Amino acid sequence: MGQLYFKGLLLILAVVTFLWILSVLLRNVSIVDLFWGMGFVMVDAWYLYSTETFGFRQYLLLFLLSIWGLRLSLYLAWRNIGNGEDFRYREFRKNYGKNYWWISYFQTFLLQGILMWLISSTLWGVNRFQATDSLKVLDYIALVIWTIGFVFEAGGDYQLAKFKNNPANKGKVLNTGLWRLTRHPNYFGDAAVWWGYGLFCISAGSYWFALGSVFMTLLIIKVSGVALLEKTLKTKKPGYAEYVRKTNSFLPWVPKK
Repeated sequence: MGQLYFKGLLLILAVVTFLWILSVLLRNVSIVDLFWGMGFVMVDAWYLYSTETFGFRQYLLLFLLSIWGLRLSLYLAWRNIGNGEDFRYREFRKNYGKNYWWISYFQTFLLQGILMWLISSTLWGVNRFQATDSLKVLDYIALVIWTIGFVFEAGGDYQLAKFKNNPANKGKVLNTGLWRLTRHPNYFGDAAVWWGYGLFCISAGSYWFALGSVFMTLLIIKVSGVALLEKTLKTKKPGYAEYVRKTNSFLPWVPKK
């Protein structure tokens, strides 16, 4: 059965390689971001139909994952399509010059594919170690945590998009709604969604494979999410220091006086 997990890696690498070729033709590396959410849906569907166990928990996981992945990919498509390549990739293209077309494969597409595969171990754990078709108390806790996370992630993205679309808010800091409770409600929500998947994995009888959810959380907080964005905002927004003083960075809580 472990071979199916490694075949999942081959599937992911095949898709990211195709996307890389497409990005070279379009001169736009940003298309890889659109794959992040639906990529997990794709690989989880592979795990489900390859194990041939088809328990209710597995279908529930795929259903929730599809909602999360489709919303994320559609949101990123709405935000990015028509706006050119993301500033991060434009900067890389500027630094690497004419060699960026092949460097981007290893730096972005291959790296993201491997990270996706490692994180998907949580999804693999649910499908591989499906012990019973009936849900346990832990599954219902996982569902509650997933719901909270999805509300924070989708709600945070919606509030931020609405805030940015108002020209009067240019240069200001969003500190209302969910953004009043945490400086990064969308990242907290994303992590909470994956904590939900991790609990499904544990409930299915797998503990070690739930580390994929832990890995995702570390990426969000320390690498590609909170830490990276905070560096930019502290220099670009003059009122951000006061926002930092009053508002929790990650876990939601009432603002400090």
